[in-house]
Amino acid sequence: MRRAVALATLGLAAAVRVAAAPAVLTAVSDTPRAFGYTVGDVVSRRVALQVPDGLTLDEDSLPRAGSRGRALELQRVVLRRSLFGVPQSLQLDYQVFLAPREVRVLEMPVVELRFSGTPRAQTLRIDAWPVTVGPLAPAEASPRDGLGEMRPDRAPPLLDTAPTRTRLVFELVVIALLLAYLAQVYLVLPWSSRRRRPFGRAWAALRALPAQPDAGQRRAAFERLHAALNETAGEVLFEPGLDDFVARRPRFAALREDLAHFFARSRAEFFGGGGGAGDARWLVELCRRCRDVERGAA
Repeated sequence: MRRAVALATLGLAAAVRVAAAPAVLTAVSDTPRAFGYTVGDVVSRRVALQVPDGLTLDEDSLPRAGSRGRALELQRVVLRRSLFGVPQSLQLDYQVFLAPREVRVLEMPVVELRFSGTPRAQTLRIDAWPVTVGPLAPAEASPRDGLGEMRPDRAPPLLDTAPTRTRLVFELVVIALLLAYLAQVYLVLPWSSRRRRPFGRAWAALRALPAQPDAGQRRAAFERLHAALNETAGEVLFEPGLDDFVARRPRFAALREDLAHFFARSRAEFFGGGGGAGDARWLVELCRRCRDVERGAA
């Protein structure tokens, strides 16, 4: 029973389709208004298709969305079909991309649809359609104040820079104080400290000693070096206390033998009747080496 009903329905639908099928391939365009468009507007064109039975649309002949001319871009193509798959209508949406200075007439392009089938292959032509596009603003504005020629640029607003300048001065003062502190720590203090060190002062006095000094100069040099040793040791230093001095000041360990030689020459100079006379350059060199050890350069 159901099969019979279905066959009857299909037969009725086929009869209706045959009765409704047009005899000639035609297109009826529902054209949009041809005026009042500006740049950015979308113009939609709808075309009703009447396709005879036996013809099939070649979809490659449909225009492709995204194709663009100098003024119009095809943004959307909508093809609607009937219940039986026969094309019934075609909608083409174009967007205007032209901003003319005066009214311009544009044409929606020609579309040619190809159909294959019986009794023969056919082409359906949808003619061009004109539309007018106007400017966004008139070419010549009103001569009234503010609507005429281009007005001069407005002066930029002035910013209050007082807080920025105050902060900049404060930062510069802080930087200057930091630089002064660093100079004090890394330049002034080491320089003044070197000048106050015992062997540094002794070297400043002895470096001008001639190679063959007289007895007074030679004894003054010995006394200057003795004074530096005593100040460094914190007590009057004699040769028997040399080992204890080196133990408390291990930096001078490398000069242990030279200092012992100095004490021997000093004893000869002061208590041996001038036995230490002769070349005094070794005394100056010993003072220089003690100065280098004192400031950590040895």
